[in-house]
Amino acid sequence: MTENVVKDQPGAGRLAHAPSDHPPVPRAKVGVVLANLGTPDATDYWSMRRYLSEFLSDKRVVDYAGWKWQPLLQLIILTKRPFSSGKAYRSIWNNEKNESPLLTTTRAQTEKMTARLKALYGDDVEVDFCMRYGNPSTKSVLTRLKAKGCERIVFFPLYPQYGSPTTATANDEAFRTLMKMKWQPYIRTVPAYFEHPAYIQALANSVQEAYDGLSTRPSKLVASYHGVPERYLLEGDPYHCQCQKTTRLLREKLGFSKEEVDTAFQSQFGPEKWVGPQTVKHVAELAEQGHKHIAIMSPAFSSDCVETLEEIEEEIHDSFMEAGGETFSYIPCLNDRDDHIEALLAVINNELAGWLTTP
Repeated sequence: MTENVVKDQPGAGRLAHAPSDHPPVPRAKVGVVLANLGTPDATDYWSMRRYLSEFLSDKRVVDYAGWKWQPLLQLIILTKRPFSSGKAYRSIWNNEKNESPLLTTTRAQTEKMTARLKALYGDDVEVDFCMRYGNPSTKSVLTRLKAKGCERIVFFPLYPQYGSPTTATANDEAFRTLMKMKWQPYIRTVPAYFEHPAYIQALANSVQEAYDGLSTRPSKLVASYHGVPERYLLEGDPYHCQCQKTTRLLREKLGFSKEEVDTAFQSQFGPEKWVGPQTVKHVAELAEQGHKHIAIMSPAFSSDCVETLEEIEEEIHDSFMEAGGETFSYIPCLNDRDDHIEALLAVINNELAGWLTTP
């Protein structure tokens, strides 16, 4: 046996007693992955079709039998939907970087998180982000971190409220990647953080800052969450309940009355009954009831995306104004706000316990 130690070389010190021809082994590190929903690579028909096919073929998103759903999806829905979805994405596209706002913001969140975690743990930690659908894929990011020596990984789906079509499918994809690895890293998946005090405080800060900048105080704050079929709730998915609790905790933090804050759900599709009320209809009803000035926010989204920048600021906005509303104020998602990054950091540090310690 000969010593094989080269200073500053990956794995230095780990192969001290290995033969000289032993394959290189990088120094052990801990990886942190921020996982978001996904984004198309471009807005043209084929890019949108690939993205939508991957998304809508996920059994966590649409759990109908494949023999029934796939012909409908591939032969009918995906002949038309890529055009309308592409138009929606083009209206919000980051033309400067030629990417979706979700990708831009998730990268910015990752850069800020990298700076904070490196300040705490130095080179013992590697930070990256992935998308459940589209690029960078979960598989490519986990494979890259493994090659860098990450033998332990904290996998963080950026969904405050747990949902089968969001949190669970992100974790599924991570597990599928691990299933094909000869040497699997140890992995911790981050639980829902909908009631974490720092997350609630960040939401409250964003609302207060928005209200401070308005000339007329809204008579109603609508917390709009992505919808799910009611069947999911009845089958045990806690998403709806966690959304309701998020709204309550936010209202209490703000000191608002129950009459000042509503919960609603958006993005419904298909023939099933979904949890409600439906945001696009609810805001019209509010206008008809005399609420001429409202604010709306999306606590379930960690980053602004097509559901907020296009659906809320256009479709839902128009529904309110056409029903007689006067002021519609959209409060952006937490995105890469510093208080949001600090909230996410607190969640991550809890999951790193026992794996890393600050110097």
